[in-house]
Amino acid sequence: MTQTDYEAALAYLFSATDYEKMRRVRYNADTFSLDRMHRLLRMLGSPHRRLRTVHLAGTKGKGSTAALIHAVATACGLTAGLYTSPHLVDIRERIRIGREDIPPRHLAALIEAARPHVDRMRAEDDAPTFFEIFTALAFGHFAGAAVEVAVVEVGLGGRLDATNVLVPDVSVITAVSLDHTLQLGDSLAAIAAEKAGIVKTGVPVVSQPQPPDAMAVIEDACRAADAPLLVVGRDVTYTWSPAEEGGRPGCQVTVRTPTATYASLFVPLMGEHQAINAAAAVAAAERCPPVAGRLTPEVVRDGFRQVHWPGRMEHRPGEPEMVLDGAHNRASIERLVEALGRHFPDRRVVVVFGSAADKDVDGMLGALADRMPDAPVVFTQTGNPRAADPADLARRFRACGGTNGEAAGDVANALGAAAAKATHDGLVAVCGSLYLVGEVMEHLAGADG
Repeated sequence: MTQTDYEAALAYLFSATDYEKMRRVRYNADTFSLDRMHRLLRMLGSPHRRLRTVHLAGTKGKGSTAALIHAVATACGLTAGLYTSPHLVDIRERIRIGREDIPPRHLAALIEAARPHVDRMRAEDDAPTFFEIFTALAFGHFAGAAVEVAVVEVGLGGRLDATNVLVPDVSVITAVSLDHTLQLGDSLAAIAAEKAGIVKTGVPVVSQPQPPDAMAVIEDACRAADAPLLVVGRDVTYTWSPAEEGGRPGCQVTVRTPTATYASLFVPLMGEHQAINAAAAVAAAERCPPVAGRLTPEVVRDGFRQVHWPGRMEHRPGEPEMVLDGAHNRASIERLVEALGRHFPDRRVVVVFGSAADKDVDGMLGALADRMPDAPVVFTQTGNPRAADPADLARRFRACGGTNGEAAGDVANALGAAAAKATHDGLVAVCGSLYLVGEVMEHLAGADG
């Protein structure tokens, strides 16, 4: 298969977004349905029914927790799949087996195999969305490779997400907070109800600590489904401290479950929230039969040490040093600031910030103004059509009480301005959007090349 063939297959896949725009297909908690996803999968031979899975939903931390579970499964010697979204640079990042992204020829072949079925559904005015198609491709790739377990992250919400056709071995609900309120609801209880939609009858559930309103909803869903519930901080406990290993900053974590203790685990991801993610990952691994039979503290230690989850509190050495984090709501920004304070307590921090205009921009800017009142902030924008204007971000930052902000028109100029402010002993923190992190990574790769 040539590069041209691959690019043509991707062009066909991305054409699904045009259908979505034309038909205004949106996740809507009142009207959306999984019927279309079930139909597409039946046409493709129901690959999801041949998979053992761990299914994760949540506002924050589900990707990192999925990566940790996948790393442990791989360290166990299992052929393990990982499905996450969005990607940062290359769409193939979303589908992984072991430590390898899906090869271009495999992705193109899956797209071509699905094409006649997608065309038929389009002709019948039942066109699947981009995410539905891509999720079906992931399931097909995992089934074709006979993976022994697949770790699958929800795209949006949970109850009506395309991944929720699965009946997993264990479900995981990570931290719930306000995000995607137009689609999921404007209260923690409403959002938690969407996340708890992944709870299945009799399937064990692991939940991270939640605000009381969210936890009540999750507990009710588990009782109704007769699904055993373990809660991090109650049934599964942890201790942690900032640590460094091989020049990589991260966390030293000890996790205690009802049946075992996993001591001195190094996680090369920063912040207490990553210790919470690690505790949830261990609890989920214990309840996933393909993994549990091979699980030992040594395997967990080896798996965690190998985990790589780019763009989420990712440390980049250099001059200046950088931390790339896709934090894109107020709670995530607050966690980022806390982690920077714990891991780099004496460093001058310069922030590069860009966001989509439809996010909780004022909440994020307020968190920066409140938690880092003296830090310079350089506002920028990506090529995403939803990106907020940097000058408007700077104005709104001032309205939130920020005093040291300026606008830069693009990522290259923003990084240059931030580096000049950080000087040789400072630290540049990039946040506000995964799209921004992706563009920064591309820029850094180009500069290195």
